[in-house]
Amino acid sequence: MKSPYSDCTELRQAVIDACLSMNTLGINQGTSGNVSVRVGNKMLITPSGVAYDQLTPEMIVSMPLTSDTPDPGQLKPSTEWRFHQSLLLSKLDSHAVVHAHPVYCGALAMNRREIPACHYMVAAFGGNSVRLADYAIFGSSALSDNLDKAMQDRHGCLMANHGSVVVGDTLERAMWRMVELETLAKGYVTSLSIGEPHILSNSEIEDVLASFNNYGLKDA
Repeated sequence: MKSPYSDCTELRQAVIDACLSMNTLGINQGTSGNVSVRVGNKMLITPSGVAYDQLTPEMIVSMPLTSDTPDPGQLKPSTEWRFHQSLLLSKLDSHAVVHAHPVYCGALAMNRREIPACHYMVAAFGGNSVRLADYAIFGSSALSDNLDKAMQDRHGCLMANHGSVVVGDTLERAMWRMVELETLAKGYVTSLSIGEPHILSNSEIEDVLASFNNYGLKDA
C-alpha cells in the first residue's frame, strides 16, 4: 500500500503533536519515546535527545529506509531508528511506528510477561497475544532483530525490560494502538492482583479477528 504521507510541515508537526500527546496522556515520559512515519522511500523520525516541547518541524529527521545515514544537514535521528526502519521495511502496509515507555506495559516487560488473550481487544494487535520481544540494549541491531521476530503477524509488542512498540497504517491508528496497549496492560496487571484472569480460547479470538475485519480495525 502506498504511503498516504508526503514530507511537509503539517506532517512534521503531526509527529511532534503525537509525541506531546503521549506525554500528556501519561503514555510516555520525557524524551524516552520516538515516532516515525513513512514518506515514499524515506522515513521522518524524531531526533535524538531533544525535549518534545522544544521540537520544531525542521528538527524532524528525514532518513532513507535503506541507509543508516540521515539526509544531509539533519539532527541525529532517534537512537531507535534501526527498528523503526526495519518495521517499516517489513510491514509494507504500515506507515507509522510509535515507541514509548508506558508504566503498565513497562511493568509487564520488566517481569518478562507477554499479554495473553485476557481481553478480546488483544485481537487489535493481530493475534491471540501481545508478544514480548527479547531484551537487547537500546538502539542495537539485536533489538531490531528481536522486534522483527516478535512483530511477525502482529501490530504491537512489549519489549523486555524496556517498553512497547506499535505500528499502524496511519499515525492516528498507531497512536490509538499505543493507548489501547497501555489500557490493556493496566487491565491485565490489575486482574493479576486479584486472581488469575480467564484466557479466551483461540477460536474466540479468531471470531474477534473476523469481526474486526468487518469493523475496520485490521491493518498491517
